[in-house]
Amino acid sequence: MANWVRFQRSGAAGFGTLEGDTITVHSGSMFNGAQPTGERVALAEVELLAPTEPTKVIALWNNFHALAAKLGSPVPADPLYLLKAGSSLTTPGATVRRPPSYDGKVVYEGELGIVIGKTATGVSEEEAGDYIFGYTCVNDITAADIINKDATFAQWVRAKSFDGFGPFGPVVATGVDPSSLVVRTVLNGEERQRYPISDMVFSAAQLVSRISHDMTLNPGDVICCGTSVGVGTMKAPSNTVDIVIEGIGTLSNTFVQ
Repeated sequence: MANWVRFQRSGAAGFGTLEGDTITVHSGSMFNGAQPTGERVALAEVELLAPTEPTKVIALWNNFHALAAKLGSPVPADPLYLLKAGSSLTTPGATVRRPPSYDGKVVYEGELGIVIGKTATGVSEEEAGDYIFGYTCVNDITAADIINKDATFAQWVRAKSFDGFGPFGPVVATGVDPSSLVVRTVLNGEERQRYPISDMVFSAAQLVSRISHDMTLNPGDVICCGTSVGVGTMKAPSNTVDIVIEGIGTLSNTFVQ
């Protein structure tokens, strides 16, 4: 098991494994043959970046039985998903600002993220685990009023792709059993979401397999597993949002109006 991070110091990016408050710096590729350099740096001396640089971010809809039941939505036969713009991604700890062009509801969505470790095309469910590098925390921020603003076309991508609407991290945790995880979302100190990953309609392996038959998944790509009950609006002038997944860590960001 390891917690992988990307960081920046003196304008240069690096990566390594995080233990406590110390990063063991590595060279090479995070996903293939990374080697420790022997250098260790204090977490306080660097700025954490988003832990990977994905070529795509895939976000699931209606992937939890509890939320489907609450919304009265049928359980889907296939994964329902969209792509978030890469420009929406931001770092752990970043301040996310309300888009000047939008004055409606902005909601948090605490989610588990699957991080792909090697190129996956048409893999089987049994093979899928070999293509998963690890797991991370995601806040799939959404401009909720945009989704159904036009009755002729649901605008999921636009609603979820404003700059800063895709914080994830702070680490990619390897050697984790996703079925044992619980996602918690804490808004301004108050827990708003607590749900088990075991309630997913499609498991992590099923998602990787099914989606890899639709499109090639590349190392560093992130599949956001969808959220469950407890999604809500960020109403305060300044909102601290923590996505907490024990076994991975805590993703903290601030959303300001």
